[in-house]
Amino acid sequence: MSDHPADRELVDLVASRALRRGTFRLASGREASFYLDAKQVVLDSHGAMLVGRAILDRLRACGPLPHAVGGMSIGADPVTGAVVTMAGVAGVPLKGFMVRKEAKGHGLQKYVEGPVEPGQRVVIVEDVVTTGGSSLLAIDRAIEFGLVVERLVAVIDRLAGGREALAARGIPLESLVTIRDLGIDPDAG
Repeated sequence: MSDHPADRELVDLVASRALRRGTFRLASGREASFYLDAKQVVLDSHGAMLVGRAILDRLRACGPLPHAVGGMSIGADPVTGAVVTMAGVAGVPLKGFMVRKEAKGHGLQKYVEGPVEPGQRVVIVEDVVTTGGSSLLAIDRAIEFGLVVERLVAVIDRLAGGREALAARGIPLESLVTIRDLGIDPDAG
């Protein structure tokens, strides 16, 4: 996290709206003493604006903009929408796409939906990264479609192996917030 006031505001919003304490079973199958429900942030107008602006700023800072951003439905859908909307407000050409967990049983039966074409450079977005499992599936589906995946940007990184799993595939992970920013020791679960 940087020292920019908007970043601090996002951390505070995640801490107050998304962080829950207790005992939880995560999508990875692990048990944890806290849960991060990023949808409480990205489905709020102010939170969506902060997330969309922060990700767009990161995309602009890293060289040529990708053609599109997107990720695994449903977690990445509001993140994608926020980034694409803030790009539109800023007059920046950027498309969005969604990756389905399962192909539709009708129509074109595609895993990747949206105005993207094979060969385009994309950034995968995610609400929360834990082990990286759903992120890797989104990456695989995007690559199978013919997209060139440059990196992944997550709203929250639980610091639970996702960065390492993605790095093993050559995909760098950037996050807007980590559990350390929330005062949580990654070794505490």
